Amino acid sequence: MSMLGRLYRGDTNVDFIGPRKRWYIASALLIVVCVGSMAFKGFSFGIEFSGGNSFVMTQPAGTTLEQASAAAEDAGVEVSTAQTAGSGSQQKYVLKTEELSIDEAESVKRSLSEALNIPPGEVTDSAVSSSWGEQVTQKGLIALAVFLFLVGIYIWVWFEKKMAIAALAALVHDLVLTAGIYSLIGFEVTPSTVIGLLTILGFSLYDTVVVFDKVQENTKGLLAGEPTHDYAQAANLAVNQTIMRSINTTVISLLPVAGLLFVGAGLLGVGTLKDLALVLFVGLLAGTYSSVFLATPWVVDLKEREPRFAALKLKVSTRRAGVRVPAVSADRGEAPLGGSGGEAPRLVGATTAGSAGTTTGSDSTGSKRRGRHGRVGSTKRGR
Repeated sequence: MSMLGRLYRGDTNVDFIGPRKRWYIASALLIVVCVGSMAFKGFSFGIEFSGGNSFVMTQPAGTTLEQASAAAEDAGVEVSTAQTAGSGSQQKYVLKTEELSIDEAESVKRSLSEALNIPPGEVTDSAVSSSWGEQVTQKGLIALAVFLFLVGIYIWVWFEKKMAIAALAALVHDLVLTAGIYSLIGFEVTPSTVIGLLTILGFSLYDTVVVFDKVQENTKGLLAGEPTHDYAQAANLAVNQTIMRSINTTVISLLPVAGLLFVGAGLLGVGTLKDLALVLFVGLLAGTYSSVFLATPWVVDLKEREPRFAALKLKVSTRRAGVRVPAVSADRGEAPLGGSGGEAPRLVGATTAGSAGTTTGSDSTGSKRRGRHGRVGSTKRGR
């Protein structure tokens, strides 16, 4: 219970940033599997994207979806998907086929009417051309590109360039992972899938911005004074302080989505729900994972490439080892680890003993000075 309380208050000290290479390797393996599935297996596109015909009829009593699908195939066409929609007395069969001519569509309707013992007028037919589906796909990709561009500009202006790069990389990771899972399972890609993708992008961005805001707060003024943490440690603290918020948001969001996926589509068999539910379920999990385990570590890697933060990391680690080093210059954006001629850094408080047991120092002009009674600082010369 004490652990839950500390987690809720943000008092935990879990090292999320230190083992970040493990998260990178795990994500890389998942991405390879997903890209391989998309490349070799591809997607099952709905008629809204690939074009085709859709036949909808009220479910007759004592019939099954398999009987309706078999009746349509008896007319000489191939049924690409067959699913149910609605519930109770309003439950319907929805059959989707390739693009058919008018005569072929009428033949399918007659076959369904005879096999299911329903009037021909109760079987409705709608057709979508493949060219319309291509236009929808093209406009969807353009909208996605514009969305990512605007998001990158917003984060760049509000936070900084490196955070924008990490946030966009996390969004692409979530897209590829969700699309790959869709390809592996073989669910049909419909307009509901696109809506779900846009929804999870917004959720992933929200979670990432929350963490980044805390990172920015913790690292503000980090280079001034005598810092006790480097950038990675301050970022890790930010993740610990916001992890409970991310967990709460994800759990609350997943509960209704899980109801749609496992109860609506799984138990009740409402097939039209699974297209939206699966993309939301996978995307919400991927968004939370990428915000904590990828986006923030990527920011740390990018920031520690800067000389000033690399010097800060060296300073903090050296101080913890018991040796003091010069302060980091926040104004020039670099650490004065050596003189202008590239000389080795000097340790603050170091002394040099002369051959006669006298300790000497150098002032800013480089001239030797000796204290009274043969003393420099606290070191005495023997008499």
